Amino acid sequence: MAGWDGSTGGAPSHNAEIATAQRRSPRRMTRSPAWNNTPDDEARTALLPPFEARETPTVCRTYGPATRRSELVKGRWRYAPAVLLVVDVGNTQTVIGVYPSDERGNTNGSELVDHWRIATNAERTPDELGLLLRQFLAGRGDTFDAANVGGVAICSGVPRATAHLRRMCDRYLGYQPTVLEPGVRTGMPILYDNPKEVGADRIANAVGAMDRYGAPVIVVDFGTATTFDAVSSKGEYLGGAIFPGMEISLEALFSRAAALRRVELVEPRHVIGKSTTESLQSGALYGYAAMVDGMCERIQAEMGEARVISTGGLGPVISRLTKSVHENDAWVTLHGMRLIHEKNLP
Repeated sequence: MAGWDGSTGGAPSHNAEIATAQRRSPRRMTRSPAWNNTPDDEARTALLPPFEARETPTVCRTYGPATRRSELVKGRWRYAPAVLLVVDVGNTQTVIGVYPSDERGNTNGSELVDHWRIATNAERTPDELGLLLRQFLAGRGDTFDAANVGGVAICSGVPRATAHLRRMCDRYLGYQPTVLEPGVRTGMPILYDNPKEVGADRIANAVGAMDRYGAPVIVVDFGTATTFDAVSSKGEYLGGAIFPGMEISLEALFSRAAALRRVELVEPRHVIGKSTTESLQSGALYGYAAMVDGMCERIQAEMGEARVISTGGLGPVISRLTKSVHENDAWVTLHGMRLIHEKNLP
């Protein structure tokens, strides 16, 4: 019987590289009349599965060989682009972003192409996390393996989740992620009394905001806690302030005041509420906006005039009610994580 490499008898004559890859592929094809009756390589390529695994190894970062996903195009192999995953683990929610990259995780200045937001659960095992990411990536036609994921950057305020993400990367990707922690190069002097105490997300915010908007800049992050981070005109991280987040403040209020019920956080018709619901909405939204304006005014009294950027889940809701916030940037944290990851590539 004729072999798939076209070396004997009645086998169809076609590109040897395609034949070799088909022979080695885990999804070996059975010859069909359609294949035998197809006269040229381009038409035969259309009969193949859209993606095949080529066994020629390429090196993924410095952690060993990995099989890059590739596509047959006009009888030639074309490597599918790799991606960089950035995972921002907050106390309440986790944001996952995707950047196009090379096999080392270098994005070359590319922009965010996809993102997902999930609830933070420190009890999720490495296998559960791997399944989640596999499903997310499959939805955009990517695979969760070292062939497709060129790098992973993690910024986390939940130690157990960080440990599980490390183990997930080791198990499914075969290499360790870039974790924003003390000792990682950020390119920004940290003028905190103890730099190790600064939250990783605050550093990512500062790095991302300075790169996008220049310095001096103030970043207000509306998360579980509302944080203010100041960057000087010299590009130094000066410090900031931490305030209880709006949602946990309201939860504390509702748990201690039996007559008050939870309300939707939408702008009320009047600052002077005409009902308990409106009064709660006014106090939460306008009160928080006034707090942000007051804090930014006091910070700028110490450091000078600065551009104010907001981010976080409630950023779009609160920032438009303030007088001090110039722009809301939902992805400034992920942008900072991408930059720090690239500064730490081998």
